Amino acid sequence: MTLFDSTLRSIALEHPATIRVFERFHLDYCCGGNRPLAAACAEKGLALETVLTALAEATSANDVATKDFSKATLTELIRHIVETHHAYVRSELPRLLPMAEKVARKHGPAHPEFVQVERQLQQLGAELTAHLEKEEAILFPYIVAMEASRNNAGSAPHACFGTVESPIQMMVNEHEAAGALLENMRTSTNGFTPPSDACPTLVGLLHGVDAFEKDLHRHVHLENNLLFPRAIALESEMLAVR
Repeated sequence: MTLFDSTLRSIALEHPATIRVFERFHLDYCCGGNRPLAAACAEKGLALETVLTALAEATSANDVATKDFSKATLTELIRHIVETHHAYVRSELPRLLPMAEKVARKHGPAHPEFVQVERQLQQLGAELTAHLEKEEAILFPYIVAMEASRNNAGSAPHACFGTVESPIQMMVNEHEAAGALLENMRTSTNGFTPPSDACPTLVGLLHGVDAFEKDLHRHVHLENNLLFPRAIALESEMLAVR
């Protein structure tokens, strides 16, 4: 593999096992995935050789736990996103939000950063909940209908939004906003590191938000880098044969 000039996005798509490496080094392969590996490492102050070694180990290990969705149908990919990642968001937010409120109330006077984390998590929860609903009610059904129509030699289904690029761009923008909120939380808590006087709830909260961020990265990667480009290409193909 020649990775120096390869983008994080292309590496993650071709070798899904490398996602674990990007997570370990906090390299953004989803929203910011169009940057070359060397440039991304330089921005983070990471030794390129160290990252390359970790990537080589990940690809040679042939991690079967990381499924390759590049050959899945769009319908299969959407089903996985909804059943895995959307379900994760909906199960974790009701668990994390009360913890964040409790932590802000107890530790806020000594650690004001946790008041900020509670506010940002509330904002993230409200925005992500609306985001998932829009995808499941409008965008995803259109993509599924479009694929079914193509498979039956039909034409592209009618869309209330013009072309699929319009809602996709909105979803991408919302992905970036969610990622920015989590990055701010990570920065303000020194990489989700508990302070010396942390109670078990605070430790659990930081661990949970850290895991939430990692799942969101995988979620956004599947949509931004795989589902959305293929949906746009499919619609263009179907419109061209009208």
